[in-house]
Amino acid sequence: MSKQMLVDYMPFRPIGSLTESSGAAYGIPGGFVVQGILQRSGAKNQNGRVYPRTILERECRRYEQDYISQHRALGELDHPESSVVNLNNVSHNILKIWWDGDDLKGAVQILETPSGNILKALFKAGITLGISSRGLGSVKELRSEGTVEVQEDFELICWDFVSNPSTQGAFMKPLSMHESVDKTNKTNKYFKVNNIITSILCDDGKCRI
Repeated sequence: MSKQMLVDYMPFRPIGSLTESSGAAYGIPGGFVVQGILQRSGAKNQNGRVYPRTILERECRRYEQDYISQHRALGELDHPESSVVNLNNVSHNILKIWWDGDDLKGAVQILETPSGNILKALFKAGITLGISSRGLGSVKELRSEGTVEVQEDFELICWDFVSNPSTQGAFMKPLSMHESVDKTNKTNKYFKVNNIITSILCDDGKCRI
């Protein structure tokens, strides 16, 4: 079986508006950190894939050793068609991962990069995003129709933030929140996203699109 790019999603919904103090618990004064479920093992997701616990545990150990411990567990805003993390589009860094039952949870620092600032603004606007794994591997079809199992050759690349969450599950949330959110705003979310991105890219009067 040949390897293919495997991407899978968890929905991500911040609760309330955010402050810049959430990173204090991780020794990042003034930093912005969110935490929640990154991935789930042993359960069929909406892409029809099942990730065995043993395979995810192995890849998490490798990821902690090769990336998190070296403070380079970077991810992008939206998935590229690549197995390499593009530094031009980096938005966040994974600080810590841990297991809670079959749920893999993590703490994620949002960086002060162009993509990170867009991501932070989307959170503050109450936009629903997703956290999505990116990896290389093969799959095997199971007897259950429409279900495939990720195989031993799976290699985790990173987790990205995306606009299209497709797997049901828990939502990530900021570590600390002190402001209220206007939940009566029914403006189309895509219009809001476009306005947020445009305001960030054009904040000095010169658009960089």
